[in-house]
Amino acid sequence: MFFNSFAFAVFLPIVFVLYWFVFNKNKNTQNAVLIIASYYFYSCWDWRFLFLLVFSTFLDYYTGIRIEKAKTTMGRKLWFWMTITINLGFLGIFKYYNFFADSFSQLLNGFGMQTSPLLLNVILPVGISFYTFHGLSYVIDIYLKRIKAEHNFVDYSLFVSYFPLLVAGPIERATHLLPQVKVKRTFDFDKAKEGIYQFIWGLVKKVVIADTCATYANAIFDNHESMNSLSLILGAVYFAFQIYGDFSGYSDMALGMSKLFGIDLLRNFNYPYFSRDIAEFWRRWHISLSSWFRDYLYIPLGGSSGGMGMKIRNTFIIFLVSGFWHGANWTFIAWGFINALYFLPLLLLKKNRSNMETVQLYWNFDSFKVFLSMVSTFLLTCLAWIFFRAKSIGEAFDYIGRIFTNQSFQSQYLENERYNYEIILLILGFVLVEWKSRTQVEPISGKHSSLKLALCIAAVVALGTYSDYKEFIYFQF
Repeated sequence: MFFNSFAFAVFLPIVFVLYWFVFNKNKNTQNAVLIIASYYFYSCWDWRFLFLLVFSTFLDYYTGIRIEKAKTTMGRKLWFWMTITINLGFLGIFKYYNFFADSFSQLLNGFGMQTSPLLLNVILPVGISFYTFHGLSYVIDIYLKRIKAEHNFVDYSLFVSYFPLLVAGPIERATHLLPQVKVKRTFDFDKAKEGIYQFIWGLVKKVVIADTCATYANAIFDNHESMNSLSLILGAVYFAFQIYGDFSGYSDMALGMSKLFGIDLLRNFNYPYFSRDIAEFWRRWHISLSSWFRDYLYIPLGGSSGGMGMKIRNTFIIFLVSGFWHGANWTFIAWGFINALYFLPLLLLKKNRSNMETVQLYWNFDSFKVFLSMVSTFLLTCLAWIFFRAKSIGEAFDYIGRIFTNQSFQSQYLENERYNYEIILLILGFVLVEWKSRTQVEPISGKHSSLKLALCIAAVVALGTYSDYKEFIYFQF
């Protein structure tokens, strides 16, 4: 069940009415409605994976209590490492086993040993990386005595399975979400209105920007051998806006619909393509994942407390793990490695925290330099996105190599019977709207909100891509 589907358009109002007008007496009934809705939502993908979700929920709930009640340090460590091992074990089997088996087989074949890898015919459970990380952060926080274990199983189950964030995040923390589900929520019209605005803007990002860009990006990447330099450059740019519109659009819809239920989720995107360097980009892109790795991996490894050698080591570990988290393919690891290389000069020059404030532009030379830094950061990001999108590292290098060797900038007519520059004006318009609203959560609120809302709905109806239905990219992670 996708957020931009007819089924969800029926599902959401039903849950909303039951939540606020039928089972609204106390937080227990409210939470029960949301849990049932969440489990139904998840079962629409594949009901068999419900058992994995329930098991993961019970495992972290029970071990969290056992860690807290353990009387010895050894007992705490035993329960802690047991749940960590099981959680990562499930993630490894479903998401990474075939990758490691195939890679090891290829390594042996490279030494002249003919082997056939034993592969598992398993389907990747949607959202497994996200709800696994929810549980891991909860258990880690208990082990480090940052929080107390939750004894109400219903409340904890809702924290893990809350349907707006279940399949693609943001990755919530128990310290932020659990206190909200442990109290009765009251309807707030202004918050609900904000939620509708944010949901609609997320829908614009998805069906107008992301899915339209996907039409072009897919046509170019899938036929890159016959594309010229202009088309290949545009393909990389289109994919950059596809993945941004896709994932930030999903996040906006998740945050918006959650406000309809009186629950605030962590912000996941903050206009990343207006970043002036790669460090700022990663403070603005997939914020919940970046902060998760910072708090639960980077800092435990020593963070920035050691010498420069330790900082460099930890930086590369973080980016490589982040890349591998996105998928079982060497292309994702290469993408993470490239971003680490981008980050390295900033780290060495101690400029990785130089651009912390919201960017401003004026009619002067300093602003021109800022503008160039935003453009250069975006282009570097597009270059890295080629590895993220390509099917193999070899294909990515072929794609990039052809950009520089073909040297033809004539317009090409794509196989999907479209020119490759048709949506440039649409993208430019989208960028201008985001720039004007970069200090807000979304651009609809404020003056003339009714008019802006009407224009967004009109854009969804008139410009949305529906003939070639596309999933959300991040559902595969």
